[in-house]
Amino acid sequence: MTINSINRRSRIVAVVLLTLLGTAVSMNAGAQDTSVPASTTWNGLKGDVFGQKVIGPADNIISIEAPKRAEDAAIVPVDLHFKTDAKTGRIKAVTLIVDENPAPVAAVFTFGKDAGVTHLATRLRVNAYSYVRAIAETEDGKLHMTETFVKASGGCSAPAMKNQAEAMASLGKMKLRVFPTNAPGTEPMTRATEMQLMIRHPNNSGLQMDQITRYYIPPHFIQGLTVSQGDRLIMSMEGGISISEDPNFRFEFDAKPGEDVKVEAADTKGKKFQDEWPLESSSL
Repeated sequence: MTINSINRRSRIVAVVLLTLLGTAVSMNAGAQDTSVPASTTWNGLKGDVFGQKVIGPADNIISIEAPKRAEDAAIVPVDLHFKTDAKTGRIKAVTLIVDENPAPVAAVFTFGKDAGVTHLATRLRVNAYSYVRAIAETEDGKLHMTETFVKASGGCSAPAMKNQAEAMASLGKMKLRVFPTNAPGTEPMTRATEMQLMIRHPNNSGLQMDQITRYYIPPHFIQGLTVSQGDRLIMSMEGGISISEDPNFRFEFDAKPGEDVKVEAADTKGKKFQDEWPLESSSL
């Protein structure tokens, strides 16, 4: 082997080593990007949703909880907790956003003036590694944001848990559970905690494929929801494709004994659903 061939071989080995090193650095950088994500999507999105309004920090007014890595991207639990601040006033509305979803605005919740809602939980579809954000609007007109990062993928296109025939057969059926604060034998309930509302609906995102026909299932989801007690509003929702199949909501509010709870909902095909429950009989 000549000196020239040895030198040429050494150069080739050096180039290969540098290439491998560059690939390793690139892969490591990519791993860091998913673990410490930028807010590029949000920076381009927030103006479309909130215009020129300033969005401030949470300031303990709102907090969010969600799994860091979801077990099922189509059913990601999200918990929101609210606190009333004497300076800012009560929370009037909350916008729930999943940055990387095809339709990022998952839902907008509006609360009744004297509803006293302090907790709200639901389940979301998350389509890619993404921040999940909750932006609260307080009575003084200011916006306060909290966020958490969720590792999940494919939630918006995940197959439905039920076939379409089964889903349509139970479409719009509702169930209400109320968990009373008061222990048995104490004074009548004056506050209901973790009221749970469940609605049977496929909430099709438009990105799911029928496993038999291989065609995409058209979007069909609950777009409007109102919960009231007597003649007062507890909360309303404008929903989108990011709310999971069979929408489920748990919330805490200031209940009034002796007044029925009424729920009205409407979907994107114009179908309307409603039900009503006596609060005491539902909670005992």
